[in-house]
Amino acid sequence: MDPVERYSRHTLLSEIGREGQARIGRSSVLIVGCGALGTAQSERLVRAGVGRVRVVDRDFVTESNLQRQTLFVDADVAARLPKAAVLAERLRTLNPGVTVEGVVDDVNPDTIRGLLAGMDLVLDATDNFETRFLVNDACLDAGTPWVYGGVVGTAGMTLNVRPGRGPCLRCLVRDLPPAGALPTCDTAGILNTLPWTIAAIQVTEGLKILLDDPAARDDLLFVDLWSNSFQRIALKPDPTCPACALGERPYLAGAGHLAPVKLCGRDTVQIRPSQPAALDLKALAAALEGRAADVVCNGFLLAFHAERYDVTLFPDGRALVRGTTDPGEARAVYARYVGN
Repeated sequence: MDPVERYSRHTLLSEIGREGQARIGRSSVLIVGCGALGTAQSERLVRAGVGRVRVVDRDFVTESNLQRQTLFVDADVAARLPKAAVLAERLRTLNPGVTVEGVVDDVNPDTIRGLLAGMDLVLDATDNFETRFLVNDACLDAGTPWVYGGVVGTAGMTLNVRPGRGPCLRCLVRDLPPAGALPTCDTAGILNTLPWTIAAIQVTEGLKILLDDPAARDDLLFVDLWSNSFQRIALKPDPTCPACALGERPYLAGAGHLAPVKLCGRDTVQIRPSQPAALDLKALAAALEGRAADVVCNGFLLAFHAERYDVTLFPDGRALVRGTTDPGEARAVYARYVGN
């Protein structure tokens, strides 16, 4: 393989050139999440020749992923393979000149520092604000830039977070949204072209950051593909922000962490939010209709069956996830159907 020819279309760009491509090749990027955003981001980075790409995810490939999560196939679902392992293997076939690391693990206060070590940039491909607030804390603490991205329905958004140079995520969203407050792909659906659009913007902004290009901006970009609308919202660092202004790191210390507990003698994990919620079980039940089976809401609890799991959800946000003894897997199910 001729690396000069492989990246020739990049080196022809005045924005990148040979020196910029060499700098990209010396860079390391962490992708948090291997779903729709993560698969699209990682493929673009590997093809762009980023020197090292580390992908991390706690979840397994399911049939509903195949509508939008590229590089996964039916055989991965049948074998119930972990996303990070499958994705890493496929990425290595795309560019043998890139070091790809697949980490099958939960991103939490105990693991985030190790995952972030040696990385020049982080791309957000998560599905919940609990993890995003943790990434925000960890990146501010390490001085590592990251690019936030979120997608649901037909709309998505991105934001560059460059410690010391612009706003952070908590300048935009001060407090962790309560469980069930925000729609998820599993309750509201998602247009399969949307993740590729948002991922492309995130990767482009990431390359600008790696190249220290002044074209990288700190605005919030909001995109609705169905209406073909793009909106930039100017943001400035909030002088009262507890994270980037006051230096508080509560999520790195464990605040907001969904605490899983394996129930003895049962194929069940209990999830309990750090702060009690006040869930609207009736609204959640309505959102799950057509996406889950055996939905029952009696005012005291909401029960439903999705994929291979039986989930029982209580008004305070507590949930029982039956069908696994893996805490990370149970947290992933909770994030998909309940949210943070």
